[in-house]
Amino acid sequence: MTQGKVDVLLGLQWGDEGKGKVVDVLTPKYDVIARFQGGPNAGHTLEFNGEKYVLRSIPSGIFQGGKVNIIGNGVVLAPDLFMDEAKDLEKSGHDLKSRLYISKKAHLIMPTHRVLDAAIEASKGKNKVGTTGKGIGPTYSDKIARTGLRVGDILENFEEKYAAHKARHEETLRAMNYTGYDITEVEKKWLEGIEYIKQFTLVDSEHVINKMLKSGKSMLCEGAQGTMLDVDFGSYPFVTSSNTICAGACTGLGLGPNKIGEVYGIMKAYCTRVGAGPFPTELFDETGQKMRDIGHEYGAVTGRERRCGWIDLVALRYSIMVNGVTKLIMMKSDVLDTFPTIKACVVYKVNGVETPDFPYSIEEGIEPVYKELKGWQTDMTKYTSEDQFPQEFKDYIKFLEEQLETPITIISIGPDREQTIVRK
Repeated sequence: MTQGKVDVLLGLQWGDEGKGKVVDVLTPKYDVIARFQGGPNAGHTLEFNGEKYVLRSIPSGIFQGGKVNIIGNGVVLAPDLFMDEAKDLEKSGHDLKSRLYISKKAHLIMPTHRVLDAAIEASKGKNKVGTTGKGIGPTYSDKIARTGLRVGDILENFEEKYAAHKARHEETLRAMNYTGYDITEVEKKWLEGIEYIKQFTLVDSEHVINKMLKSGKSMLCEGAQGTMLDVDFGSYPFVTSSNTICAGACTGLGLGPNKIGEVYGIMKAYCTRVGAGPFPTELFDETGQKMRDIGHEYGAVTGRERRCGWIDLVALRYSIMVNGVTKLIMMKSDVLDTFPTIKACVVYKVNGVETPDFPYSIEEGIEPVYKELKGWQTDMTKYTSEDQFPQEFKDYIKFLEEQLETPITIISIGPDREQTIVRK
């Protein structure tokens, strides 16, 4: 029997590249869609038939009938937030219980993890990372310290295990002099969420996934956040707490590296970042504000303003390298429709010396060196084929492909599922 294939889809910038929409566009080709890392800080926005959905923990393939969706072992799950998200989807007519599997090895975000998140951020003073406050970092910390609580733990002696973990967190918070919190209501809903999760199929996902592949099924692995937020390769310490790169699909789902086929890398036609941390091409002028307004650059989960800037090819080349990207997908091209000049950062000037390589730290002494291109100043949102693209936009695509040495195979020209051009 033919072995099934596994393709990976991930963000190449600082997150918010539009992964949700693309997963939804690509899913018809796959039998299984799986999330492999991150928590409910990842808001994947999808729009179709005039409806808007924001997915936080549930894979974006849930909108395609008959697909299996898996929350992998590398994900951290907040039972109360998961319950809200799932019930909203069920209300809109999507059958989750028969189509969504949850790994027993995924770690649980406890109410006290959120309090710890706030306490740790508060203790950093001016050096805040700018977390979403969802308790994700402390949950991964517990995982690495081998003191975490997993989905599989809810099936046996859970109350006892939960009480012990909670007591340990409370002791830590007392030691930090962080005591003015009350989790009574949150905890009540959280425990409801635990009971709700029991209604789903809880699995050893690594066995399920590999058996499906052996039977010839195909799978798309869906990443959250972006490469520049990877805990190893991102702009540390202003990063997330998991491996957002392609290798994270192997560890977050139990896949052998030889199973990976295509690696789809998603980028915007420009660049954005949420929260604190360095951002070499950030624009503080009206151009940056215009990008933000046209692109509706506000966080899907938090509503926070996204910082905007020109595309950073130094960071993108680095992301393509560490992920082994085979195909590029460019989102939000239409946001640049009205700009007379488009800029792209081709190298960094580090302490006066030009380099094409992404450095150890981008916090200080980095100056982006730009190449200017002529804007297309054409509304592309109604186009249905690449043949309709204005010459200046074709030139921009060609320039990016030459710089990044990777083909751009899909181009998005608007938020709707239909506003997607698959190139010949």
